Amino acid sequence: MTRQPSSKKPDLLNGDIGATLTQMAVPMIVGMVILMTFGLVDTFFVSMLGTEQLAAISFTFPVTFTLISLNIGLGIGASATIARYLGSGQTDLAREFANGALILAFVLVGVLALIGWFTIDPIFTLLGASNEELVYIREYMLVWYAAGVCLAMPMVGNSVIRASGDTKTPSLIMGAAGLVNAILDPILIFGWGPVPALGIQGAAIATLVAWLFAVCYIFYLLNQRNLILPRLLTWAEMKVTTVGVMKIGLPAAGANMLTPIANGVLTAIVATYGTEAVATWGVGNRLESIACIVILALSMTLPPFISQNFGAGKMHRVEQSYVLCVKFVLVWQVLIFALLWLLSPLIADVFAEEQQVAELIQLFLLIVPIGYGLQGVIILTNSSFNAMHRPMSALSLSLIRLFIFFVPVSYIGSVMFALQGLFVGAVVANLATAIIAFIWFKRLLNEHSLPEVEANA
Repeated sequence: MTRQPSSKKPDLLNGDIGATLTQMAVPMIVGMVILMTFGLVDTFFVSMLGTEQLAAISFTFPVTFTLISLNIGLGIGASATIARYLGSGQTDLAREFANGALILAFVLVGVLALIGWFTIDPIFTLLGASNEELVYIREYMLVWYAAGVCLAMPMVGNSVIRASGDTKTPSLIMGAAGLVNAILDPILIFGWGPVPALGIQGAAIATLVAWLFAVCYIFYLLNQRNLILPRLLTWAEMKVTTVGVMKIGLPAAGANMLTPIANGVLTAIVATYGTEAVATWGVGNRLESIACIVILALSMTLPPFISQNFGAGKMHRVEQSYVLCVKFVLVWQVLIFALLWLLSPLIADVFAEEQQVAELIQLFLLIVPIGYGLQGVIILTNSSFNAMHRPMSALSLSLIRLFIFFVPVSYIGSVMFALQGLFVGAVVANLATAIIAFIWFKRLLNEHSLPEVEANA
């Protein structure tokens, strides 16, 4: 991809495709590198408390990601709808939908967090947590659920900003919040001066404070840029915007929520191999977020580009952007795998206090990252389906990946070859789903491209 000067706002409808996507993706990558340190920094400092605490925070990942997935889904719904209206020139309607999406996110995430708050013990017991681990899980999750509600506003608000083509500002907001979290983590976990050592709960409090900061800043920016209406919506407006956002947002959220559900099933399977295996699985999931940072950045960059061009009827630009991103992530993730393979002994030593955990982390890094590029094809295709206002196709693709391939194949692999077989099964599942995803989306593009070709004939 070729860069163009970052001082100029990207022209999503007419600019060079490679240069435009690069201009949008680079600040996303920088911001998300810092953002992803939320989980990684928490994992690093908590690992210094001991293996039980590390296992406890590993158990929380499927649950915390469920709440995050709802935020992501609502943000996808807001971005796809708003970007399409911007592409077709309906600015006032785009602002109305921005208000509706923010209100909807606060209500839905708040309800889900409240349910989670009262069901901590049964949920994590079902996932396989021991009584000793439940003590640490309670300390962390009682605070984290409040942080999850605060997270809703900046995540959906940033989607509104990205829909306009600005990916730099959302990255700065998330990056600043990540920095606040990284600074507070060691202070609150281990104590400093008059601040007492709060242990694993300190990590959750650091996250809560960081997101509160992001909430204040995002509302200031949305109002300053005139991206939201300076008033509450009427009931009639709220109904229209809620239906519009949820039409894409709920299937998208459902698709995202399937990932932690599947991960929860696999976590329960991994738990049968002991605390060390659960700790390894948790560290591996956190490292995956960093290793796939470019994929995640492109999955948030590509939808506004596709939605605006879809709204403007420029399907040739939609297809070119999708194919370009798929080729790029496949090559990029091969390089990432090679880097993780070389650094696996060092990474294992950094995140493990016990030799057995270090050996398992190294085994994870030698196998699972082979499939990250294939996983990237699936993620990009999912986001592209949503951008094309085909959320049920995205949901169906997620179901196929997770419950036809990922969980069954990984489980069969674990039965036959223990943890090593489970890791290999994850790679095989990504390969099968990536092939299906690419063929499926290309067929959709061909269907939509026919009217454009006929119109230009």
